[in-house]
Amino acid sequence: MKKTILLVEDSKVQKLASERILLKAGYLLLLAADGEEGLRLAGESVPDLVLLDLLLPGIRGEEVLDTLKRDPHTEHIPVIIVSHLPATNSAQLKAAGAADYFEKSRLTDDNGGEAAFLATIDRILLESEGRNGAGKHMPLVAGRH
Repeated sequence: MKKTILLVEDSKVQKLASERILLKAGYLLLLAADGEEGLRLAGESVPDLVLLDLLLPGIRGEEVLDTLKRDPHTEHIPVIIVSHLPATNSAQLKAAGAADYFEKSRLTDDNGGEAAFLATIDRILLESEGRNGAGKHMPLVAGRH
């Protein structure tokens, strides 16, 4: 079953680049141009993973992360921060609930940037499946016939 990723990104160029990588890798993709739309889509669609930019118009990425992690409906969704900001903030963001941090500059790295991006996504999805797998694939209870 294909995994669904919500990409919350306001840069059209960055969104197109990420979209190309993710679709080529076989993921289903939801796109949000700002934090408000990202929160709405996460609540409605409950994706398998969120890729979240920090510098968003309106509701900033840190607030989106906080809101997702405080909502029982979305708290289980892993969030990878994808930002141009230096990784010095990664420990703080992970403490706030982010599953990982990926610097956007690595995406354009000719020495395996795309592969590293996809490997990070795959690793987080596998870890999430291991934590949530038992609850996600529970058998249906048979009803009366």
